[in-house]
Amino acid sequence: MPGPRDPLRPGSGARFFLELEARGDFDATARYRGVIFEPARQTEYRVTMTIEGEASLTPVDAPTRTGAELEDMLLMIARLTARGAHKRRQDAMPPWPERVLRWRGPGR
Repeated sequence: MPGPRDPLRPGSGARFFLELEARGDFDATARYRGVIFEPARQTEYRVTMTIEGEASLTPVDAPTRTGAELEDMLLMIARLTARGAHKRRQDAMPPWPERVLRWRGPGR
């Protein structure tokens, strides 16, 4: 668990982090480590995405899960990343980014 000086832990709101772990055959799928960083805790997920734009979350440590609203936000970020994969491939870029980081302030 990160300490108080962890640069990813926000002072308010939540930070959403996706880090590529594995690509499937022909880059048709990708698996990411997903983390929701909150001021007092973090919750980790396995995130699976497909080149067709689908995404799903699986909590890694269910007892410390965050609220459904933040999980929905992470899932939305994952779906947007998956939807962009096909276009990145067409543009001769790697379809799956190594990292995705987003922050949302309180009440957003």
